[in-house]
Amino acid sequence: MNQTDRPVANPLVVLREEFDDWAVLFNPDTADAVGINPLGVALWKTIDGTRTVAQLVSQVRAGFADVPASADAEIAAYLDDLIGKGFVGCEPAPAA
Repeated sequence: MNQTDRPVANPLVVLREEFDDWAVLFNPDTADAVGINPLGVALWKTIDGTRTVAQLVSQVRAGFADVPASADAEIAAYLDDLIGKGFVGCEPAPAA
């Protein structure tokens, strides 16, 4: 995933928040479910197609302590995984 792409949550996916800020995402189209940690929940709530991957990473850095330098690549890989499972789509970066 490119840092200028804009991920967008699949509107059919259900977020079920559990204890200790963890949650489960459920995709009714595929019957897939995935558990997500508090960081994943925070990201999910802002994946609306208006923010680039770089902007999402900036939000994580502002909202969480001790974010590693590898966060850019890790968040992009996480989003790629969600795209592959149908939980998230992607608006490509606008052409220059």
